[in-house]
Amino acid sequence: MKRTLAVAFSTILFSAAPTASAAPPVQTGYASNNFEPSERGSDWFANESLDLRGPFRVAVGAVGDYGYRGIIGAYNSDGTVRASIVRDQLFVHAGASFIFLDRFRIGLSLPIELYSFGHTAFVGGFQYPPPVHQQSVGDLRISADVRLLGEYGDPFTLAVGASVFAPIGQQDSYDGDEGGRFAPHLLMAGDINMFAYAVHAGYAWRNLNQDYLDTRIGSTFEFGGAAGVRVLDKKILIGPEIFGQTVVSNDHAFEEHATPIEVLMGVHFNLADQVRLNAGFGTFITKGYGAPVYRGLLGIEWAPGYAKPDRDNDGIPDDEDACPDVPGVRTNDPKTNGCPAAVPDRDRDGIPDSEDACPDVPGVRTDDPKTNGCPPDRDGDGIPDSEDACPDVPGVRTDDPKTNGCPSDRDHDTIIDSEDACPDVPGVRTSDPKTNGCPPDPDRDKDGIPNEIDACPDEPGPKSNDPATSGCPRVYIKNSQIQILEQPKFDFDKSKIRPESDSLLTEVAKVINDHPEIKHIRVEGHTDSVGTAEYNKKLSGQRAQAVVKWLSDHGVATDRLYAVGMGKEHPRVPNDTEANRALNRRVEFHIEEQETTVKELVKTPAGEVKAAPPVTKPVPAGARPTPPKDIPPSP
Repeated sequence: MKRTLAVAFSTILFSAAPTASAAPPVQTGYASNNFEPSERGSDWFANESLDLRGPFRVAVGAVGDYGYRGIIGAYNSDGTVRASIVRDQLFVHAGASFIFLDRFRIGLSLPIELYSFGHTAFVGGFQYPPPVHQQSVGDLRISADVRLLGEYGDPFTLAVGASVFAPIGQQDSYDGDEGGRFAPHLLMAGDINMFAYAVHAGYAWRNLNQDYLDTRIGSTFEFGGAAGVRVLDKKILIGPEIFGQTVVSNDHAFEEHATPIEVLMGVHFNLADQVRLNAGFGTFITKGYGAPVYRGLLGIEWAPGYAKPDRDNDGIPDDEDACPDVPGVRTNDPKTNGCPAAVPDRDRDGIPDSEDACPDVPGVRTDDPKTNGCPPDRDGDGIPDSEDACPDVPGVRTDDPKTNGCPSDRDHDTIIDSEDACPDVPGVRTSDPKTNGCPPDPDRDKDGIPNEIDACPDEPGPKSNDPATSGCPRVYIKNSQIQILEQPKFDFDKSKIRPESDSLLTEVAKVINDHPEIKHIRVEGHTDSVGTAEYNKKLSGQRAQAVVKWLSDHGVATDRLYAVGMGKEHPRVPNDTEANRALNRRVEFHIEEQETTVKELVKTPAGEVKAAPPVTKPVPAGARPTPPKDIPPSP
């Protein structure tokens, strides 16, 4: 009995196993890319500019087309994508067009799939595989169009045509239907001044009618439009395009997934009137299958421009020229347009003397009767650009070709009269409108001493008989030092500062605190040669430390100062007389580091007064500048 039950159970188990493990049926793909490029030679990506001019013209080119997430098969509960059946598609659409008889066009376009990738989705009991082949060739499009109304560049041009698709693509690569397609269409385009537009509509019959995810693939109604502006003499066209389709062969018409619609912004640049470069970027408006999350386009094509025949090279096409073999002028009368002017035109600029404001000088046509027929004059100052040294700035006429037509500068100081506060006296440029162009102030610091004899022309000070210090205050900054015209006085052979030096050191403290950019000051004490080196070094250090303490006690931050005793090592003058030894007994304040330039005034060899270069590095103790010789002695 037990053996019988075991055999029965095994039979049931193994008979059920194939059914449980059977894979869901596989749903095939189709030509899913929603982007069909315009014919080569068009100014747009997906719309037609209808340039069907010429007895025979050829255009060839290619458009790189990358789409991201063209078909999303499944979403997570939070709305994020779970499976993109077609995640990446990279095509190159190679194409050519042939225009003949100024009206007809034959076009070819072959989508070459360079890369494709996706993920399998399981939806509704079906398996939707990604593209099987990463590289493939799609359905070849062959088109024919005929222009019915208007010409390229007119406000309205109309054409009709149709496309057939050779089924060489593969469904499992999502680049073909493996069945025929036929698509008649209506095309419109035009230019209104700088504005350009294009519209197309058509019906695409597909020999394919199959369910796919939650919609159905079949014949579609196709539509699109574009609008933009032409700039840089119409060499560049910039504007958006919209294109899309909706399934009309079943009851899914105009449903979201059956109606992929995209928008993109494109830039089209005509290079040398033969080569056109195109770039665009877009996204979907409705997330129909085949409309990617974003799409990038990059194209290049050889599309030579077209100019109507003009045998006499007078700029008037033969079909508008009443005298096609004789150069003439443009008129509004078809009977005389392109014929030689029948009215006097002495300067032969094509503008009759009766309309020419400059009848004896060749010029250009303008809308202003006062300048019509005159040479170009961009700044309108009455001086032709060919003679104007400043053609974009209104000026005055002069006999000097270098200044003719430039703004007036009577004193020739390079500051134009309209900005010059002293237009008849040469001066210098300043930021103050009241002094700009005027001579420099002869006494900048207003201390009564002219700049040329003022040792400190920007710091007011008293006059003295010493030209090295005349006009300087008792304490000032110069040569990377805080200079003092007096010396602090000490008790004899001691470091105690006498009270009469308080006013001097008060001024030193004020200068230091008025210049927070000064970070460190080395206070040096010096002696004469009397006494031993060790004693002098000690005394000079004590006196320097006494000055540092006095300044610290009177508001100068301690970390900005330090004392050094130099002894008799750095005499200013030889210690051969009492007077010279007195000069060598001194205190010096050396600036070692500062953030910004401290105002220091020096004289140039030409006698001009200007700011000295900034101190930017600490001055080493052993490389001190030569001390000035204008500091009186200290006992």
